[in-house]
Amino acid sequence: MSGAGYFLGVDGGGTGCRARIEDAEGSVLGQGLSGPATTRLGIDAAWASIAKAFGAAIEETGFGPAEIARIRAGIGLAGIGRKGALEALRAITHPFASIDFVSDGVGACLGAHSGRDGAIVIAGTGSIGLGFVDGRDLRVGGYGFPISDDGSGADLGLKAVQLALRGHDGRHERTALLAEVMQRFDGEPMEAVAWMDRASATDYAALAPMVMRHADQGDPAGRRIVQSAAEQIDTLVRVLFEKGAPRVTLLGGLASPLEPWLSPDVRRRLKPPDGDAVSGAIILAKRSLGAE
Repeated sequence: MSGAGYFLGVDGGGTGCRARIEDAEGSVLGQGLSGPATTRLGIDAAWASIAKAFGAAIEETGFGPAEIARIRAGIGLAGIGRKGALEALRAITHPFASIDFVSDGVGACLGAHSGRDGAIVIAGTGSIGLGFVDGRDLRVGGYGFPISDDGSGADLGLKAVQLALRGHDGRHERTALLAEVMQRFDGEPMEAVAWMDRASATDYAALAPMVMRHADQGDPAGRRIVQSAAEQIDTLVRVLFEKGAPRVTLLGGLASPLEPWLSPDVRRRLKPPDGDAVSGAIILAKRSLGAE
């Protein structure tokens, strides 16, 4: 085994956490999974999820304390930009040779372009464009639903509920999509209001598959919503290129469903990802060797 030791990558997202341990040659030695890891749940809860995932990966490797002490860790974590989060994470005791943290988006960008300059647009529950070029960080959008995250799953859901209420009132044609949305609320606008009072971005995004299904079937309201979302994603991609990104990759749960709706010029310029966010976290871990 190389003197470089071992490398742990963790992708901690809002829906789940994945960990992978590789040797210096890139062979996978162990993997682990756990539940959501985001600072929105609190630092202790986020770290517990991360530790559960890397604990399972370590268990699969069969490593003892001597090997664990030779692991260099890279952690991509949702919500790391929250005030005080990074400092709190760095203060946690760990058994590794080194540890470094980035946002889950930066981890995904590192993985998508093998650590080279480039950018990503994430279209999932939320949306954001981010990347790095010549030492500069790029960011477009992604300030949170409902004030931002245009073209996201949450945005699709919100637009569907808005049009459904207009359709119910007679202010908009009542299409099959809008009728199905209102069925969710038993045809009662006040049920939609009660739901809105406690609904999160995730709840709105849960409506996105329904919107995509109706749009693909030609529903006028569905098509209008999805075309608008695709235009927002088009803009994120184009702006990243304008800011100097040499390559852009589309990621997230809505990436595949939305791609056929994007403008031809944008679709032509998109690049498939080289690797995933865990690959990016491992690239981060390997950079600690050069920092010494």
